[in-house]
Amino acid sequence: MTVSHDINSELEHPDRRDFLYIATGAAAAVGTAAAVWPFVDQMNPNAATRALASIQVDVSSMQQGQSITVKWRGKPVFVRYRTAKEVEEAKGTNLDELKDKVARNANLPADAPATDENRGAEGNEDWIVMIGSCTHLGCVPVGEAGEYGGWFCPCHGSVYDTAGRIRKGPAPENLHIPEYAFISDTNLRIG
Repeated sequence: MTVSHDINSELEHPDRRDFLYIATGAAAAVGTAAAVWPFVDQMNPNAATRALASIQVDVSSMQQGQSITVKWRGKPVFVRYRTAKEVEEAKGTNLDELKDKVARNANLPADAPATDENRGAEGNEDWIVMIGSCTHLGCVPVGEAGEYGGWFCPCHGSVYDTAGRIRKGPAPENLHIPEYAFISDTNLRIG
């Protein structure tokens, strides 16, 4: 006696063994995910680190022409209250004279041009906020120095203007501008 075995009927009607294979595989996947999750979750930053993701800076005591340096995420951040003369000089700079023609402003699209308006604080153009690390090797430039009156990195000779744009030296990019906003006339939130 010959029993005919139709493979198509097995595919159309899975039997109990197929169900057990699928259920076992699903249970194994869920169990593996549950076992791995604590290891993945421990790589997330802790609450203290997340608290440092943004800082508030009180700039009420600053006068025009003054700069302060604050620490944010372990990096120096320059906050400068520029004079009207510094703003005018920065606005008058021809973009063709710049080494880096991109604003490097985290608050704007990545391809925004390096105009003074795109480097300064919107609505507060006399303020500029920048990460104070030279884009050449990460040194900290000296403020109110160099031939453009901005920042000068004495380590390798990079010269930045009053808008933090690289003008001379080996640095390839303008000083980067972090995400920030004025939350009031006297308070600045960085991050």
